[in-house]
Amino acid sequence: MVAHNQVAADNAISTAAESRRRPEPSSSSSPPSPSAAPPVPARPRPCPAAPAPAPGDTHFRTFRSHAEYRRITRASALLDACGFYWGPLSVHGAHERLRAEPVGTFLVRDSRQRNCFFALSVKMASGPTSIRVHFQAGRFHLDGSRESFDCLFELLEHYVAAPRRMLGAPLRQRRVRPLQELCRQRIVATVGRENLARIPLNPVLRDYLSSFPFQI
Repeated sequence: MVAHNQVAADNAISTAAESRRRPEPSSSSSPPSPSAAPPVPARPRPCPAAPAPAPGDTHFRTFRSHAEYRRITRASALLDACGFYWGPLSVHGAHERLRAEPVGTFLVRDSRQRNCFFALSVKMASGPTSIRVHFQAGRFHLDGSRESFDCLFELLEHYVAAPRRMLGAPLRQRRVRPLQELCRQRIVATVGRENLARIPLNPVLRDYLSSFPFQI
């Protein structure tokens, strides 16, 4: 009982000392009324909007027809599947990759020139060079050449098989190709892409062969 009274007395002394150390509120500021609305936080200032691009301010020209659009989108899909399309690789980067390769090694990349979609970079006897691939009237042709083609890969096949053999083997991003791609290339080279539909295969294999019917 004595111990209990002693603890209670000690607690009372501590409470009194704590109240003396605590600063009293200023008489000039009154506590907020319970019914007062909370202060509205300041709204952040919106960032200035980016200026809208001027009409026609684009790297590429607009398509003249839906047929042109389909031809370019098909070329883009085939490039994504071919393995030697290097996307937005610069001229310097392309030439550096080709410098140590055999003559005729080539790759396809995005062109930096206005109104030109793609460029062909190839290792020539004098060193690497780049040639613009133009797309006009729905057909592809190399800069300075009069020969044009409906498909970009028909253009590439033409210069690979030409007597002068301007193009040799493509420079692929993956040096080791999957076996199924090698088999497809051999089948296309043996029967020709115009005869792929006549091969007695199930639809899945026939679709795979027709997805890239080229010998490159």
